[in-house]
Amino acid sequence: MNTNTNPPSGTRDFLANDIRKRRQVTKVIQEVYESFGFEPLETPAFENLSTLLGKYGEEGDQLLFRIMLRGEKLQEAVAQNVGRDVPAERLYADLALKYDLTVPLARVMARYAGQLPKFYKRYQIQPVWRADRPAKGRFREFMQCDVDVCGSTALTVETEVIAAVCTVLERLQFSDFSVALNHREVLRGLIEAAGIAAELEGTALVAVDKWDKIGKEGVAAELVNRGITATSATKLLDLLEVASATSDNAARLAMLRENLKRPSALKGLDDLQTILQLSAAMGTSQRLALSPNLARGLSYYTGAIFEVVVPGVSGSLGGGGRYDGLVGMFAGREIPACGFSLGLERILLLLEERGYFAESSNGLDILFTNFGDTIADTLALATRARKLGLSCDVYCESAGLKPQFNYAAGRGARFVAFFGEREKSEGKLRLKDQSTGAETSVAVDEIETALPRVVVKR
Repeated sequence: MNTNTNPPSGTRDFLANDIRKRRQVTKVIQEVYESFGFEPLETPAFENLSTLLGKYGEEGDQLLFRIMLRGEKLQEAVAQNVGRDVPAERLYADLALKYDLTVPLARVMARYAGQLPKFYKRYQIQPVWRADRPAKGRFREFMQCDVDVCGSTALTVETEVIAAVCTVLERLQFSDFSVALNHREVLRGLIEAAGIAAELEGTALVAVDKWDKIGKEGVAAELVNRGITATSATKLLDLLEVASATSDNAARLAMLRENLKRPSALKGLDDLQTILQLSAAMGTSQRLALSPNLARGLSYYTGAIFEVVVPGVSGSLGGGGRYDGLVGMFAGREIPACGFSLGLERILLLLEERGYFAESSNGLDILFTNFGDTIADTLALATRARKLGLSCDVYCESAGLKPQFNYAAGRGARFVAFFGEREKSEGKLRLKDQSTGAETSVAVDEIETALPRVVVKR
């Protein structure tokens, strides 16, 4: 019987070269986030199911990976459900893998409120799980890279998280991205102006959020399928198109002001204008594009929302917004919050396609050859080289040159080091540069000073 050795659908195994690339990118993200004053946080892979349910909207709840009850609790639940027509997923699960990093942050804020700074600026780089249909660049297990600020309603918060994300992408050599910007109250104002009933507001937002995926006609059909009249659906989409008729942010703001009457929507436009002005001071306003049809389907957003857009790329590289009500759901009081999340997987996919990793090193500086008689001395030399901060491997077995050179090539070693009987008698370590073929020798007694000059760390 053959065992299926593939990882589960929508997940991947990461071999050494993959991990190095991921570390290279997450190192940039971490450095940038910390340069903006964010501090790290990690939370468990799974949460109580009650913590996650109801936070992501109807579609998000369906994508939770639920964890079954275990042992006696499962047996009791099965016994209690005999003869009852209750869905098993409601009875037989008490935990779920975390869907994102925002709800766990909200729980942490409620749990440790007395220990955290007044303005809690945290970043978190961890995997999340969604029971979604896998596709190119979309997985069921993937890494998110979040920055959030809790404790302030000031629009400097939105400006800073946007600037942090822009800095990350620029450090990763993205030059063609923009950040789509909108406000949930502006969307609600447009929905009201289209004559859509308040109780259908949430379902309308879910449909509008799919604009980039299914287009205007697809959104129109979905709005009708969700119980919104064809007249109101058409009016809403027409309003969104009119507001998007120009690429100039100031003109879009003016068009929206002409069509919106709801006070909270007008306040939302004031917020967007302030974010644009503050972003100009930080040098990121040229990246921002007011996008009236941006919805962000998650139900917890309350204010400004944003997404990273790259031309020709389906879906976004990240998104976020203000969610002032979420943390208070756990804390029993309102704690304002705003954040931005980058999706590592899509970023890596694009960087790979664009040749970003073409010059990246696999991390191995020296392969020490093994000819048997001098292996103890070779191991000692490798130890001294490692203490200099160099990454070294020693060929495990005594062998001829050909298999050892083949192994060095497979490992991508920059240098091959020789310390056979001849080199030992001369008191020198011989090194061959694999990229040029040039050879050089370093006196064994001078390794600590001479070797770093030959094998310069990249």
